[in-house]
Amino acid sequence: MSLTTAELRSTTTTAGPVVSARRKRTRPPLVTGILLGALCLLFMSPFIWMLLSVTKPTDIAFKNPPVLGGYTPTFQAFVDLWETTYFASYLTNTVVVAIVSTIIALVIGVPAAYALSRFPSYVSAILLVLALVFRSLPRFAVVLPMYDISRALGIYDTTFAMAIALVAINQPFTIWLLRNFFAEIPRELDEAAMIDGCTRIGILRRVMIPLMTPGIATAGIFVFLFAFQEYLTAVVLTDSSSKTVPVFIATQLGQTLPMLQQAGAAAMLLTLPVVAIAFVAQKYLVAGLSDGSVKG
Repeated sequence: MSLTTAELRSTTTTAGPVVSARRKRTRPPLVTGILLGALCLLFMSPFIWMLLSVTKPTDIAFKNPPVLGGYTPTFQAFVDLWETTYFASYLTNTVVVAIVSTIIALVIGVPAAYALSRFPSYVSAILLVLALVFRSLPRFAVVLPMYDISRALGIYDTTFAMAIALVAINQPFTIWLLRNFFAEIPRELDEAAMIDGCTRIGILRRVMIPLMTPGIATAGIFVFLFAFQEYLTAVVLTDSSSKTVPVFIATQLGQTLPMLQQAGAAAMLLTLPVVAIAFVAQKYLVAGLSDGSVKG
């Protein structure tokens, strides 16, 4: 049955305002965009202020009132940071500790989370609650015993001691996060793999880990960021040989103006990788939440 010309015009006329109304509703208001932009600028203001401070000449970097223009930007603070301090060594320690602790945390956390998700029992519930309680403890309650243990074992002021301590601190978070990802995968896959002759280890290695790649990447990125920025554990368990960048920055504060500028430059170099990794973490977090379950 065909429509007449008048009916077509009537349909088009009535549909036009509906489509326009939908477009207006989906278009973000200008006021909302301005408010979000102002909020982002407010959150970024400390970072912007630090960037301006470290690129000013030292004699005007900390003047009051602040000087906002009329000077030539310089990167001398970054040059002095690399040439007059052991920043390269501190940065290496930070990266090594973060990578080692992340690898160990995932090696332990993946099978532990798989077991806790596939064998629910009172023991599993108690272990998960204990892990949550351990994570909620004040950091000093955990770090000070670690200081005594590292002294007794002769591993104080080593990157190994730092990495192990961060594994213990971040392991509850890793297990909880990975367990949630494992719980999204149907148990029927385990049963099908066992019918085909796979053991539990084979299921974990051949089936679960490939499906869990986004989740493992998400957990690894967050654990890496936690370890990369850790201060309290580092200041307690290190002295000079394995000092990390956050500890170095803290030692520069309250010193001379050039040293304060170097601290700002170090903070910039510590922040930029974190910002870059955060964008990657956001992408993998979305991928992990969407791909952590198996779709038919």
